[in-house]
Amino acid sequence: MFNKHIASVLTGIALLLQGAAFAATLITPEEAALPAAAGESLTRGISRGPGVELVAPKADFGPVKAPFELKIAFEPRGGNKIDPASVKVVYLKSPFVDLTPRLQSGITETGIVLPGASVPPGQHDLKITVLDEDGRETNSVVQLVVAE
Repeated sequence: MFNKHIASVLTGIALLLQGAAFAATLITPEEAALPAAAGESLTRGISRGPGVELVAPKADFGPVKAPFELKIAFEPRGGNKIDPASVKVVYLKSPFVDLTPRLQSGITETGIVLPGASVPPGQHDLKITVLDEDGRETNSVVQLVVAE
């Protein structure tokens, strides 16, 4: 009986630690409080570079509660592979905040995945820069809207 209780407690602790391992601070409250960057265009233009699409969280469903899974897909064009080492993610604040190191483990040639992204409530604009193997660049801005 005692061994079953200990095993149950250890299993619970392991599950809590596993969940904590998936939580990652993407944006701190201090960074969110910085003033918005001036002069950054939130529009997209026609490009021969890779496509960038925010897969999750979907803006169509309204604000998301943190933590959430951040998933961004890259679409290569013209048969060219995407260079994961070229990916850069910047939080559009003044001054800019380079989020790339926080996302590094989730960056691949197919996109970015960050399970359990911790982001303060509010609207957050991220500029994603991606290059393909021919050096064609795409700069795309995605917007995260996080509920209180």
